[in-house]
Amino acid sequence: MPVPADGGGAAESGKPSPVGRLTATVERLRREVQAAQAEADGRALIELAKGILVERLRCGPAQAARQLAELAGQAGVTPLEFAVDVINQAARDRLSEVTAAFLAATAADTAAGAGATAGEPADGRSSAVRLREAESGVLAAHDTQAVADSLLEHALTPLGAQAVAIWALGSDGSLALAGTAGFSAAEAGRWRHVPPGVTTVARRGLAERAGHWIRSLAETGMPSIGQHHHPEGGRVAVPAGTGGRIHGVLEIAWPTPLDPPPPPVVRQIEALAELCAHTLEAYNPHAPDGAEGPRLLPDVTELMDLADGLHDPALVLVPVLDADGELADFRIHHVNGHFLDPAGRPRGVVNGALLLETYPMAAGHSELFERIERVHATGEPYRAHRMRLTALVGDVPLAAVADINISRHGNCVLLVWRIEDETARLASLLQHAQRLGRIGGFEENLLTGEITWNGQLYQLYGRPASATPVALEDLPAHAHPDDAVAIGRFLRTLLHHRRAASTAFRLKRPDGVTRHIRVVAEPVLDSDGQLYVVRGAYQDISAHHWTEVALAATRDQLAHTEQQASERNRLALQLQHAIMPPTHTPLAVPGLDLAVRYRPAETQHLIGGDWYDAVLLPSRLVLLCVGDVAGHGIDAATSMVVLRNALRGLAVTGAGPGQLLSWLNMVTHRLTGSVTATAVCGLYDPDHRTLRWARAGHLPPVLVRGAGAEPLPLVQGMLLGALPEAAFQEHEVQLAVGDTLLMYTDGLIERRDRSVEESLAQLLKAARAVPPALDQQVDRLLTHSRSDTDDDTCIVGIRVTP
Repeated sequence: MPVPADGGGAAESGKPSPVGRLTATVERLRREVQAAQAEADGRALIELAKGILVERLRCGPAQAARQLAELAGQAGVTPLEFAVDVINQAARDRLSEVTAAFLAATAADTAAGAGATAGEPADGRSSAVRLREAESGVLAAHDTQAVADSLLEHALTPLGAQAVAIWALGSDGSLALAGTAGFSAAEAGRWRHVPPGVTTVARRGLAERAGHWIRSLAETGMPSIGQHHHPEGGRVAVPAGTGGRIHGVLEIAWPTPLDPPPPPVVRQIEALAELCAHTLEAYNPHAPDGAEGPRLLPDVTELMDLADGLHDPALVLVPVLDADGELADFRIHHVNGHFLDPAGRPRGVVNGALLLETYPMAAGHSELFERIERVHATGEPYRAHRMRLTALVGDVPLAAVADINISRHGNCVLLVWRIEDETARLASLLQHAQRLGRIGGFEENLLTGEITWNGQLYQLYGRPASATPVALEDLPAHAHPDDAVAIGRFLRTLLHHRRAASTAFRLKRPDGVTRHIRVVAEPVLDSDGQLYVVRGAYQDISAHHWTEVALAATRDQLAHTEQQASERNRLALQLQHAIMPPTHTPLAVPGLDLAVRYRPAETQHLIGGDWYDAVLLPSRLVLLCVGDVAGHGIDAATSMVVLRNALRGLAVTGAGPGQLLSWLNMVTHRLTGSVTATAVCGLYDPDHRTLRWARAGHLPPVLVRGAGAEPLPLVQGMLLGALPEAAFQEHEVQLAVGDTLLMYTDGLIERRDRSVEESLAQLLKAARAVPPALDQQVDRLLTHSRSDTDDDTCIVGIRVTP
């Protein structure tokens, strides 16, 4: 007969099916088991509270039970809740503090009319019951797996948690999964062991005293147990420790992102972690078939034997707890025979004393106590090189430098230090200094003939360490013959005049290499004033010698180059002054005044290529031009001479200024050295008072008329030498009596901190003030020039007269 689709519904006749009856029976039995477990947990707490009342009231168990029921009725709570209150008042432990915080938070929320927040129980009293039930389950559990089940059922599920994992910390820093609840068996099997140094959520919780709280595991990307189930959920990992020692980590998983919890929930989870710590103290990961028993810890006597077998100073430290069970200090239980106190105190004074009383500075900048506390808590060994140890002797701090090694053995800590020997350290420093400075020391006893060399001196001489050292008297035989006089003077001063002496010589080594050596020595006299020992040092100065040789050659080459440059500048300056004197002989042209000025560069090495010309041509026209060859020095000066003379020769052809500049561009382009230049060229007609002009990349002339001064139009014309052929636009201007025309090079106006437009505006302002004589005006412009480029300057000025 087929089974209905629901598998547990009624049959067609209306009677329950066998499968349905079986399902209902299993569900009923499950509820009965849960109720029995809850009743058993509650009964254990009630019995514990009855025992407390028996002790306090001095009554029997039956009277204590009646008293418990009556007081619970008067308080309006259940007997179980009242029993938990009695236990908390009597215990005054960590769970009692957490319960009090829950009750205070609940009362504050009730007074403010606020509801319970997410993850926080609505009733602080029920939270207290769950914590005590969890504690009862933990104490009754036979292994850490049962502890995990109890924590999840009684304390964490009401907080919205989905799963819990209890990790045991190994002596090597590894993590072993001691118990889980809420995770599948296959997932737990994959995470049975986490090697040291692997970063997981539990490892992060181990490193942070307040625990590691993660809103969403997916946001961190950190591996952890159950990471593929609800990856968006939150995680908490809290260290589980007692007495200042961390035994493991309690990791809790939520199915949804975890918001910042309120302080009472944080304290509740910390209390649960402390419950786990008491269980982990007895956890033995190597017990057969998962059975647990007391952890096998090394006996302190065995650790003392281990310390006595070390060649370095060692201390066996035993933790000292305060009244609350927290780590307060360490007692120096034993010091080995090689122990050396930094302050020089005997072993008997240190042995048996408290660590912080003996070395109070250990809690200071050296962080020694903090390191020991960390090793005792986590079991991870610590090593440090050159840690500074400070001891107080009569309020006087005495410091020493030592290499530190700290390790945990069972519940004890082994502290080994190796105090640095100052003499050995200084000898090592001296050896390195001699090696880096290529210095070798020696001492020669003149009475016994005994000679002592260090290893570096054998290397300088190129001799094996088994060879016989060279005596001072035999030094000339190992030196270059040309240095015999200097060595003889050195030996006479040292051995006969008994004064310290030094000299430099060329050492000829057995391998054929010649090294430049400096030797320094001093005599040592006995009580009678007789010379008996000479000690000193050799230094290889070959690198210094060849550096000096190279510097001398460089200085000679630099002096020769400076002399050549000075000669070239002198010739260029003479050439420039010969062609363009600072003033020019006035031209005899009716109706025209002419003034020219040339100001050379202030620095001689900046001799430039500025030039000017003013010539009366056979056609009775006046050629006026200024130009500037790019660059400085003799090349610029010779190019200037070529262009100036070429323009003079071309001008006699009668061509206009535009054609003249075209021809001059061809000349410039064919000059060697890729010469470029700028120029402005004009032809003045005295009969008609007109000026035809053209420009090649140069600033246009300035026309001063009356009280105004303006530049002529910027006609087209590129600089000379840029292209093989170029055309230049001409412009004609009609002048009148009293007009002044100024042609100039950029050295008159150029400034590093201003644009050309700003500098030109300053020139126009200065040109508007017209003195009676043209020479005065040109001189005034040069005097008030604000150029700061140290470039040479040319000015050509004409004024039309009646």
